[in-house]
Formats: sequence, C-alpha cells, structure tokens
Amino acid sequence: MEIILTFFLMLVILQVATGSKEQGMFAGLAIGIVVLLEAMFAGPVSGASMNPIRSLAPAIMSGHVAYVWIYITAPFIGAILSIGVFKLLKKQSNG
Repeated sequence: MEIILTFFLMLVILQVATGSKEQGMFAGLAIGIVVLLEAMFAGPVSGASMNPIRSLAPAIMSGHVAYVWIYITAPFIGAILSIGVFKLLKKQSNG
C-alpha cells in the first residue's frame, strides 16, 4: 500500500511541479488533493505514511519497531518507480 501511495504522490509532484508545465499555485493544490485523498482512503488501512520519517519517529518513541522497515523502504521504492514512469511518459509525449 505504501509503495502505491508514494508512487501516485510522487508522480503527481513530478507532473505538476517540473519543467515548463509548472503550475505555481495549482501545483500545490493538486499535490494537496492527492495527499488528502490518499490519507482519507488509505489512512485507515495502512496509516498513509507516504514519508519514512513520519513513521519512523513515532515507532521509535513507542518502541514498536517490528514493521517499521516497511514504512522506510516502501516510499523509496514507490518514488523510484514513479520516476521511471514519469520518464517513460515524458519520452512518449516528446515523440
């Protein structure tokens, strides 16, 4: 779940906030909407971390570190996958 969440969040960030398509205020709005939707729908399932530090600090403070590795590795995997898809989409659109 965390891989998918980070994948979509990073893909939206790359699409709206890079290159000549930068949308200024609308980029922030699009990113905020994705975070809202992911937190609303995936929050009850996985906590919707999308950020390794957001999960690491509470886990360390509470002493529940058994599954923290998922929240540390999954966002990196999702981000790397989204970069690959972004480059593929960019290559497709350029022709």
